[in-house]
Parts: sequence; C-alpha cells; structure tokens
Amino acid sequence: MQPNYSYEKRQKEIAKKKKKEEKKQEKRRQKAKLADSQPQAVEPITGSDDKSATTDET
Repeated sequence: MQPNYSYEKRQKEIAKKKKKEEKKQEKRRQKAKLADSQPQAVEPITGSDDKSATTDET
C-alpha cells in the first residue's frame, strides 16, 4: 500500500495556515493592548485637570 502524499501535503498546508492565522490574531491582540494602555495614561491627566477645576470653583 502506498502512502497518500496529497493528504500529508494538505495537512501540512492546513497546519501552516492555522499557525499564520494565530500569529495574525496575536498581533491584533498586541495592538489592541497597546491602544488600551495609551488612553489610560492620558485619563489621569484629564482627571487631575477636572479636580483642579472643581477646587477652583469652590
């Protein structure tokens, strides 16, 4: 009985495609994480301005 080379080739292609997709998703997560961390750094500055504004009004 001969081995089914086309089946093995297809399995390799599927594995390769899956790995590529996982890398793509990981990059998206990293970008999202980076984007989430930037606004958090800006928010406390805005919060401080609001507090000083309310302190001046009182």
